[in-house]
Amino acid sequence: METPLSLVIITKNAEELLDKCLESVKGLVDEIVLVDDYSTDKTLEIAIKHSCRIYLRRDKDLGKQKAYGLKKAKNNWILFLDADEILSPALKKEISTILVKKAQLQGLSFNVAYRIPYQNHFMGRPINYGGEDYKMIRLFKKEYAISRPSLVHEKVEIKKGKTGNLKNKILYNSYRSLGQVYRKFTDYAFREAYRKIENGEKTSFKKLTLYPLHMFWARFVEDQGYRDGFFRIPLDLGFAYMEFLTYFLMLFKRK
Repeated sequence: METPLSLVIITKNAEELLDKCLESVKGLVDEIVLVDDYSTDKTLEIAIKHSCRIYLRRDKDLGKQKAYGLKKAKNNWILFLDADEILSPALKKEISTILVKKAQLQGLSFNVAYRIPYQNHFMGRPINYGGEDYKMIRLFKKEYAISRPSLVHEKVEIKKGKTGNLKNKILYNSYRSLGQVYRKFTDYAFREAYRKIENGEKTSFKKLTLYPLHMFWARFVEDQGYRDGFFRIPLDLGFAYMEFLTYFLMLFKRK
């Protein structure tokens, strides 16, 4: 017997990888709570196929969207995934083993959350350096967790209790093609510019020029992105582009 688990996922026009994402959790989760920002592609058709509990909600704040989904989940144990994240078979087995143990050890002290490592890919090829080797809290007990408001890169915070680390990885497919990457980074730049303005930050000539150059240098050289191969240079240039565009947009945006 396993401890019941809910998947919470937010979507907007996520048809490209959503089916693979939901297939990867089949037999592991007891319910799928999907919060959709009024997709216009086949996202909802795919969600219905996988018997998701669908909630339509419009909000640019990704953290708030996930917090809403968290409230709708029936189970106490939660798995957070994005539509471009897929559980590896080994990770699925590892999580299942943990859920069995938790069902057997009710009332005893154990971790209330787990960080899961990521295996990122750029245009179908794995990348492991230059800021792409990290873990995030994705499996946790609902009563101990908070999804903070965030326009970009929303995160789960644990209020109290121990956090463990899993061994196997989430397969992350965020960088699928050059066009998709630069559209994504353009959207992020708009969101970041708005966030920085809301926080009272100002742009400057230094931020427009040196920050993008440093972003590329930090990822490709300092953090050894070059060890993945020169094929990833367009990705790191994309991060520099996002940095430049963020501060450029701040010249025009106002509260």
